[in-house]
Amino acid sequence: LSMKTTPTGNEPDIARLTDIPNIGPAMARDLNLLGIKRPDQLRGRDPYRLYADLCRITGHRQDPCVLDVFIAAVRFLAGEPARPWYHYTAERKATLRRKSASDRSR
Repeated sequence: LSMKTTPTGNEPDIARLTDIPNIGPAMARDLNLLGIKRPDQLRGRDPYRLYADLCRITGHRQDPCVLDVFIAAVRFLAGEPARPWYHYTAERKATLRRKSASDRSR
């Protein structure tokens, strides 16, 4: 993944949502629907909640890969290295399986 860096070269320059690895114009529009206009507004957010909220706002279930992108973006802003969105697919599937099993056991 390529990413812009600040003039010092030490930290990513993430002034716009599209400066976040994996976030292109379409994902930036989805984040805007969620009220997120700046990268710092993603810090500390729950990507699973963001995904659920986006599905609710749009009125249909989004592709699960959108959740992977949300995970990648939130983790990047938490200081993790930039990774492609599909790095998080197995984690997402495992997390949703655990949640589903937990919901069934109630």
